[in-house]
Parts: sequence; structure tokens; C-alpha cells
Amino acid sequence: MAQSFSRRFLQIFTWWHGTTWGTSFTTWLRGEAVGKDEYGNQYYRSRKGKVDPALGVERRWVIYNGVADPTTIPPGWYRWMHHLGDTPQTENSYVAKHWEKPQEPNHSGSAAAHRHQGSFLRP
Repeated sequence: MAQSFSRRFLQIFTWWHGTTWGTSFTTWLRGEAVGKDEYGNQYYRSRKGKVDPALGVERRWVIYNGVADPTTIPPGWYRWMHHLGDTPQTENSYVAKHWEKPQEPNHSGSAAAHRHQGSFLRP
């Protein structure tokens, strides 16, 4: 009982554990699914490409698979999300550059975080 209450509470009020009820309702009401990436993140845009008057462009958003971590957005989807291209990743083939590294989670605040030269925390 307590666990289901806790899960419902998180779903109503916290966005970092996944989508909230409000986001789910707005996505259902005004969103149009565009695609899904290899991490399970789902991408949406305004229904029928409707332009938001406040932005001057269509709205685009992502619903993360699990914890909201923007570093899990692949480069091709990042390009689409930030209006650097109008073709979603599913409609073209993105070829990674030779210098692009595979995605890693954000290590800030952990033992794996980057420590600059001269840091007291550097081993």
C-alpha cells in the first residue's frame, strides 16, 4: 500500500522519475509521436506540426525512459529537438563522426566525475 502511494505521489509531482500525469495528459491531447531512440526515449511534436505563437516554431519534447537524463539524447535526435534540422532521426540515417564517443551517464557528484589537475579529490 505504501509503495503504491509513493509511486503515485512521484508520478503526480516529480518529473525526474519519468513523466508526470500532467505531461502524459498534455502529450496525449496535443502531441504526435515522432519516434523512439535506442535508449527507449520517446520523441513528440505538436500535432500536425502546429506552430506555437510564443516560440514561432512547433514544440518538440522528449519523454525519457527512466530518470530524466539529457545526456541520453543521441546526436541525431539532439539536432531535431533543437530545430537544427526538420527531419526526425527515424526518417534519415545519422552517421556518427569518427570523433564522437559513445554516450556515458553524467558522472557529476560521483567517484567517476572528472577531477582537474591539482584537485584535492584527484587520486
